Amino acid sequence: MKEEVFLIIRRLIMARIDDYKMAKELAVKKLKELSLAELKRRSLFDLKDDSTFIVPFLGEVYEVSYPDFEFKNTKEPEKEISIIEEVLILHYFKAVPFVDEHFKWISFREIPGTGFYFSAFTKRAIDPLRKVFGFQLEKFEKVSKLLGGKPLDVGDKGFEFWVFPRVPIRLILWMGDEEFPPEANILFRSSIDKILSPEDIVWTASLLVYKMIGMSKKL
Repeated sequence: MKEEVFLIIRRLIMARIDDYKMAKELAVKKLKELSLAELKRRSLFDLKDDSTFIVPFLGEVYEVSYPDFEFKNTKEPEKEISIIEEVLILHYFKAVPFVDEHFKWISFREIPGTGFYFSAFTKRAIDPLRKVFGFQLEKFEKVSKLLGGKPLDVGDKGFEFWVFPRVPIRLILWMGDEEFPPEANILFRSSIDKILSPEDIVWTASLLVYKMIGMSKKL
């Protein structure tokens, strides 16, 4: 099922593959200007040694070399890693830490600058979450726990996931019945726009949902 999820992601990004290659090159160029210690401070990722970051991401564990920023899947070293995942992780590396004491949970529409991306967010994240798990809350719960999700007392079922050390995401479902269709929502900390761009936020949420869908097919 991992291969199926990879194919979904591949179809979504194929038309823009050159853009993502360029984005990776630009991100690496910027990150090379920062020290290993500074990148560790910004990302909160652990170090394997003095030239390798350990990056947990949606059930996988990647090793990211410094200063070349080459990626390797520690579980399956020969497995190809999607470039969108690499770009997303590199963009997260660039985020400058800040005090985040007074955040609140907000929807995607409430994040500054996301208006243009709302349709893509709904299509890639909200709709798949609602359609696949809206009538299968037990499966949603099982998959969420397998990914380390923390149960929440919201909706009919809700879980919080730490996709990155500074980026928690909440997935919430309301079960459908004969009269009403299922509903879903995805919430972020109000400070998310200081860490990721609107497009990166779309991909972060959608990759989490795709991962869960792939895992659910094995249950």
